[in-house]
Amino acid sequence: MSNSKSNNNFVVPEAKAAMDKFKMEAANEVGVQLKKGYNGDLTSREAGSIGGQMVKKMIKKYEQDLANGQ
Repeated sequence: MSNSKSNNNFVVPEAKAAMDKFKMEAANEVGVQLKKGYNGDLTSREAGSIGGQMVKKMIKKYEQDLANGQ
């Protein structure tokens, strides 16, 4: 199985910029320095903390939307 093609495709291509911004905000909140482009030098712990923060924020937003009847 080749990893030459990224599986990070967006259903809405215009969402890429917003997701990049969201990722940078989450990284900043957990104290991980991200640079634009390749960040392969991150540890698994750092990458996981960014992803975990993103999921935490998405769940919070979903719960808020449910509470507001959306």
